[in-house]
Amino acid sequence: MAIRDETDVVVIGSGAGGAPAAFHLSRAGARVVVLERGNYYTIRDFTHDEVGVCLRDMFVPHPARHPHTIVKDGERRERTREGWIGVCVGGGTVHMSGYVYRLHPEDFRMRTLFGAVPDAQLADWPICYADLAPWYDRVDTLMGTTGRAGANPFEPPRRPYPLPPLLPHPVVKVLDPAARGLGFHPYPTPRLVLSRPYGGRPGCTYCGFCVEFGCENGSKSSVLATLLPEAEATGHCLIRSRAQARRILVDDEARVRGVEYVDARGTVRFIGARVVILAASAVESARILLLSANSRFPRGLANGSGLVGKNLMFSTFGKATAIFDRKEMIAALGRERMDFPFVQRSIQDDYLNDKAGFPFPKGGTYNFLGQLPYPISATLRLSMDEGWRLFGAPLREAVRRYFHDELWVEAETFGEFLPWEGCRVELDPEVKDEFDLPVACIHLKHHPLDVEVNKRMVRRAMDILEAVNPRAKKVTPWSWGQTTFHVQQGTIRFGTDPASSVLGPDCQAHEVKNLYVTDGSFMPTSGGVPSTLTILANSLRVANTIAERFQRHEI
Repeated sequence: MAIRDETDVVVIGSGAGGAPAAFHLSRAGARVVVLERGNYYTIRDFTHDEVGVCLRDMFVPHPARHPHTIVKDGERRERTREGWIGVCVGGGTVHMSGYVYRLHPEDFRMRTLFGAVPDAQLADWPICYADLAPWYDRVDTLMGTTGRAGANPFEPPRRPYPLPPLLPHPVVKVLDPAARGLGFHPYPTPRLVLSRPYGGRPGCTYCGFCVEFGCENGSKSSVLATLLPEAEATGHCLIRSRAQARRILVDDEARVRGVEYVDARGTVRFIGARVVILAASAVESARILLLSANSRFPRGLANGSGLVGKNLMFSTFGKATAIFDRKEMIAALGRERMDFPFVQRSIQDDYLNDKAGFPFPKGGTYNFLGQLPYPISATLRLSMDEGWRLFGAPLREAVRRYFHDELWVEAETFGEFLPWEGCRVELDPEVKDEFDLPVACIHLKHHPLDVEVNKRMVRRAMDILEAVNPRAKKVTPWSWGQTTFHVQQGTIRFGTDPASSVLGPDCQAHEVKNLYVTDGSFMPTSGGVPSTLTILANSLRVANTIAERFQRHEI
């Protein structure tokens, strides 16, 4: 029999979707318990150990214990690590690179703008950009976003950033003119990494160990470093790590009763709550609702529409890589900051561009990156680029050249991932986790337009890199198709019609009272940017609505 306790609000998940809600509601006086299935790391746990951090299960569970399964393009199911974002207190914000872009007004009106795209499930959002803009501003202030307002001509007017941009690599002195010569408008990349002290935390040391690593300096503005400590400081917020939510329970009136979970000792517990906020990621939140099926909701909790798990979206993703001669660059630009890890440039000319030759006019974002100081990652990349035929002495020489003779500049592309039947989440019919619960099975297949737009964006990125002078020794494409680890949306979309959405405009379930969803699941379309900032902002927006309901004694 489950051990019981109770609180006002239970938040399932402590990342970008859960932490802002916990922060806002605990400051409003609500008693909040956060259930996080992963470990509670502190700044002392973060190192530059590539083996311990990247190649083991510090942030992503091992598939032997907590797998997902995946079916790619209709092929057979396989166990996978894909589909996890970050399993720890703070979620994926702990090991993110910190790139934060706002959606554009057109992202909220995709169905209106483009109509019925064949096989795609496009939908307008039930809110507009103006509804989210104040919460974007709030995230900037609370967490310390760096950037330069007005530098990107393709985003709406906005308030100044609280901090200036991070320092760029000197290669921007030749990259910017090359891009402008082709008609593009490069601008400093906005990031949740401090360019100078802010909120009691120090500025960035430019060590380069951002992506996949926790920040041992506290300069990366994860929710672990910002919102969660402030929530706990109120005395109203309790974070329970290594607590795996099993199902959400409801009463006879379809009102939430609380959450059943397994604690760190393996004991099944129940915590009663007046409000449950689900924020475990688009994949895992859909799984929890499906696991919560009961006699009233036989297809899954709040799933009368049959849409829970449908319309899963990631971000289309590609990469163009330019390899320059380091000595030539030093001769042209000088030696100062030549070892900086950040290029700090983005381009959004193709965010909505019917003149770019795309088969679908909605493109996305180009993000330019520098050379990261990861020896194991570099070694694997160099060998993989040669079809794994590079090893031994030739591989050692390639690694030496990489760090001493070459300068790599890369352009990542983030594009619109169209929602459609080919990409969805369901419960696996056979594979279970260590708690004997069915795992999430991801069906991953691209809408055909995604593939073509991604290829075209990679080609456009190559054009920019090929225009740089001094010329690159080599410019190559590297089209992955999608990023499934860091960017997830859909599966529990919001809207005004219960027949075509699971949640209402305030992200409360149409069919279950006081059940809210605040991770990327709510998004009906993906946008042409990573969704982290939008998830953070929307979580604050929804939490404010819940707090107002508490104040009106509606809950």
